[in-house]
Amino acid sequence: MKEKELNLSQFSMRLNINVGTLSYLLNGNRILTMDHLDRISEIMGVPIGHYYENYIHDYLQERNPDWRRVGPFLRKCAELDKLECIRRTISLLLDNLMYSTSLFELAEEFYEKGLHAAAEILYENVAMSETRQYSERLAVCQYRLFKIRIGTDQAHNLKIAYQFEPYVDRLDEVLQLDALKDLANLFRSLRDWDRLEVLAIEMERKARLLYFSTRRSDKQFYEMQHRLSRPMFVYIVYAKLLCAEVYEGREDYAKALECTYQYTDLSWVQEKDEDSIHWLRLFQKWSSANIYVNRLMSGEIEYLSDYVAFMIENPDEVISSIANVMSAANRHHIDVDHILLQFKSEIEVYINRKQTNDLYKDQVLLDKYNQFLYDLTYYYLHKKEYTMGFNYLMQGLENSVKMNKKEALLDFMILFEHHRHMAAIVICEKYKKIVSEVKRSL
Repeated sequence: MKEKELNLSQFSMRLNINVGTLSYLLNGNRILTMDHLDRISEIMGVPIGHYYENYIHDYLQERNPDWRRVGPFLRKCAELDKLECIRRTISLLLDNLMYSTSLFELAEEFYEKGLHAAAEILYENVAMSETRQYSERLAVCQYRLFKIRIGTDQAHNLKIAYQFEPYVDRLDEVLQLDALKDLANLFRSLRDWDRLEVLAIEMERKARLLYFSTRRSDKQFYEMQHRLSRPMFVYIVYAKLLCAEVYEGREDYAKALECTYQYTDLSWVQEKDEDSIHWLRLFQKWSSANIYVNRLMSGEIEYLSDYVAFMIENPDEVISSIANVMSAANRHHIDVDHILLQFKSEIEVYINRKQTNDLYKDQVLLDKYNQFLYDLTYYYLHKKEYTMGFNYLMQGLENSVKMNKKEALLDFMILFEHHRHMAAIVICEKYKKIVSEVKRSL
């Protein structure tokens, strides 16, 4: 006010704050709200949040901070990504368990809004303050932390999965289904077939118990459906799909085909709403595709033309289908150049894909992306088309490093060493650089 030569009335007009209220604020007779502080910051020409550290010291650092001030302050900090301010504020509340419920509810609010970094801090602190080790709230905190912390580093993801898994049974029976689904997807991406099988069987058992023991007319059933990320029957059918994939991973294609046929007939599903019909159509499409896949992998090459026709009819399944074709081609030494040429543009778009923020896409599909690169590499190198082969090999190496997946990295290195004598100097230099970076990180 002194610098701008403003009196109280002029300053209050700029702030759009009642002159009496402003007088009380300046004289310390009234608490400064976040709205007041943000308006003053804006008029003073400093960024919103510039004085938040001071606000913690002047208004929140007291014996029992008022949640009516703490809650709005944490919301603003989350919106502005001022995570250190959140940590400092939370540290003031840790000794008082009366804030635990409010912090948990705020964490859930942040999570729903996608403010995951802020939510993570709150969940972590609520979990630490939870004295009852078998409480549902603690289990929910661990589940949210699991979902927030999953990334592209598969070694890290495995650690996160092991930390969360003991809490699954402490969640309520509905949330357990989504937790089992998410854990199953993670172990699916890790190709841990034994653990995936256990989780899939457990998910199916629990989903069947809920689905067939609750009458469709019950209010309870619709409340459960509302809380799930997918219709309840999906967890039963998806478990069958996962079990089929387990047998595919073990190269038992006859058993995989048997599991696939188990979810081709879904006439037992009673729901007819739009979302349920959407999932029914998806599983119908996936079962058709997987029947072709298992027959091809078993060596029944005559199904290849039918599978290509399926791809043409289902453009969204083209990439996953080509990936399956490549696996079968390498296994049974089939020339599929005509298929690669037919879907060349789709393959190029997929190879140059960008990462998303979707748990399933960034875990399960990232692993499938890496396997696709390996199959393309293997196919072209064994056909002596070295330019294409080494190009995909370099991409696969880099992706394996990004995923921190040592088994995949080793697979690509073995392929390279076997064909090194045909690699151009520039490829050898690039390979050496990637491998050197890996050695430094070990």
